[in-house]
This record gives sequence, structure tokens and C-alpha cells, in this order.
Amino acid sequence: MSLQLRCLYTHSLALVVTLLLLTATSGDSDVVTTITAVLGHSITFRCPSTHSSSVEGLYIQRDKNDKVVEFINGFYKGRVMDVSPEYQDRTKVNETDLSMEMRNISVSDEGLYNCVVFVNGKHEISQILLKVTAEYSVPTITTDCSERKHGYGGAVMSCQLSCSAAGGYPQSTVRWPGLNQSLTNIFYNWSSTDNESKTWTINQTIMYICDQPTNISCAVGGAVSDTISICETESFPRVVITAIIIVLVFVLLLILVVVMKCCCRRPPTSEDRADGVDIPLADCHSQRQHVLEVTTKR
Repeated sequence: MSLQLRCLYTHSLALVVTLLLLTATSGDSDVVTTITAVLGHSITFRCPSTHSSSVEGLYIQRDKNDKVVEFINGFYKGRVMDVSPEYQDRTKVNETDLSMEMRNISVSDEGLYNCVVFVNGKHEISQILLKVTAEYSVPTITTDCSERKHGYGGAVMSCQLSCSAAGGYPQSTVRWPGLNQSLTNIFYNWSSTDNESKTWTINQTIMYICDQPTNISCAVGGAVSDTISICETESFPRVVITAIIIVLVFVLLLILVVVMKCCCRRPPTSEDRADGVDIPLADCHSQRQHVLEVTTKR
């Protein structure tokens, strides 16, 4: 075995043993700092220490389960740290303020991290809980309202309302601000997660019994849909409005037929009267004008 391989093997073994020892003593600190990162953005882990001038090293690690410790990034004076490819390109440690920047946050980064600060041969451990969030798209709301028979001779209006939003994390539920919950019945509820991004799509359909005109919206996470109006009553029933329209159209057609007949008749001439042709009753104005002309000539 070459000298270089021996050194690398010894360093890796020492790092594993150190991480295991630190894991065994990671319960020294009961204070957990919670930070929240937006999906796809960056976040900075800041490890607290009161001995920044004499810090020898910093390890940021993660407990993936009860037995495995994952080294994220860090430094130790005089040593070259072996960072996994998963974190090498998107993490950067600042030795001055004992912080680490993590870029391109994904849902899989969510979890509990340990900050181990080495000071004068001893170590200080603090814990940081990373939570990941992603805002849902503006919810889409649709409605279908209709009247249904209810009991004997009565009718009630009900609305089927649907709300959907996507791209959010963590999983959320649909809320209906402004609706009377006692008149609401959940008809359909469905959620799914994307296999790659781990973000959620939320859908819900409810049946709402109308009691009065209402302005409503739906909300998923922190996203709120546009406001729409439901349960609006008509001033006249549709049957009455339809009957009125039919009568008006019939009357207009009748008037149009009469006017067309009057306009198509020509006024009687002197020859028509000499031959005994009946004088039309329509076009009275033309008849009076003809009588006046005959009287003037005489």
C-alpha cells in the first residue's frame, strides 16, 4: 500500500471514529435551532460558539438514522476534509463566522443537523432543524350551481365547488373561508406527491347547500384563489322570463306583417274607381290625398 493511500485510509478512519463518538455525545445540547428554507433556494447554517478566535475545527453532520452519520461539510486545521459529491458542489463553509451555506435546497435536505465546534481539544455540539417549504400555486376554483327538488313541492339550490393547487410543500389541506360549515359536505378529497420534487398537488370537491348569496374563495397553504359569488337568486324565474320573451317576439312579428301589407298596397286610381274596383281600407293617407286632388281639379 502506497504512502498516499495509507494517509487517506487513516484520515477516513479517524473521521468515521470521530463522527461516531460525536454521535454518541450529541445529546449534550437540548437546544434546537429551527431554520426554514424555500425549495430551490439557499440557506445558511450558523453554528453558535463563544470561542471563535480559538476554534480548531467545525463539523456539520446529519443523523440519517439511528446508526448512520452523514458528514456534510466542515474544516479542521491541518486536515483536508473529504466531502461527498452530493454536497461538495452546493455547500460552502465559512471558517470566520462558523457557518455553512447550502444551495439548491430540496425536500430531501429537511431534517436534523449537528454542529460540532472544536475548541482547545474539546467540542461543543448544537443542533439545527432544517424545514423546507414551497408555496402552492394560486388555487383554481370552479362552481356548478343548480336547483333540486326537496321534500314536497319545495326546491333548494346547491353548489358543487372544486378547488385545486399544486407545487407546494409540506402537504396542506383546502380551506373555504366564508362558508357555513354546517351546510358543507366533502364530496371528494385527493392529494398526490411528485416523485422527483416531492411537492404536493391538492384537490377537493364539496357540496354546499345555499342559504343566501355568498362570496367565497378557497385557500391551500398560504395561497388564496380569486373570490367568486355563489347562491345568487334570480329576480324572476327562468320560465316567466322565457314566456315574456316569446310573447314579445310574437307581437313584434305580427306588427311587422301588418306594416308590410300596408306598404305593399298601391293607392286606387281613377280607372280603378270607374271599373268599380273596391277601395282598400289600408293606406288611408293615400286615399285622402287622392280625394283632395280630384276636388281641386273640379
